[in-house]
Amino acid sequence: MDTQALAIPSPASERRLPGDLAIWFFICAELLAFCVFFAAYAFTRAKHVELFNAEQLALDRNAGALNTILLLTASYFVVRAVQAAEAGLRDKVAPWLAAGFLCGSGFVAVKLVEYADKLGAGITLSTSPFYMFYLSLTFFHFMHVLLGLVILAVLWFQARRGNYGPDNGTAMNNLHSGASYWHMVDLVWIILFPLVYVLR
Repeated sequence: MDTQALAIPSPASERRLPGDLAIWFFICAELLAFCVFFAAYAFTRAKHVELFNAEQLALDRNAGALNTILLLTASYFVVRAVQAAEAGLRDKVAPWLAAGFLCGSGFVAVKLVEYADKLGAGITLSTSPFYMFYLSLTFFHFMHVLLGLVILAVLWFQARRGNYGPDNGTAMNNLHSGASYWHMVDLVWIILFPLVYVLR
């Protein structure tokens, strides 16, 4: 009998999501919350098209585009950090994570300037339906970016100690979990930016 035909693939060879299962439940829950936000935005926009189009023009698209570049670049750096850890290049992980953290911090700085401009002009959640969604949607995402930065800072601290490598499964699981969360934050912005700043 051909024993190879009866061979059963080991669990290690099976494909699985990176990181803890718990982080994926959290990511799915957060994505669902954003989807509800986006659906409410689209529904309200359909009832106030002219108002939304007019007030959308007051947003700084250049700032939004810059923040898109910053988040995409941050995600690239996080990917490089994970790749370095998987390759056993422990001394490369922390610099890549630091670069990702700096790009994420740049996003926060740009967004704070935008908020200061709007609040300085007297714009609040009650100004109009558009600004209610603009402020609430972007601030909800902004809080996720801040949490992502805290996660990257923790990962960086651990990377400085040389914890991430192919021989440390627990640490690598944590790194994958943190990276997955950061990519979720990036994905949401890629949808939010054109929806709120660009699409008319």
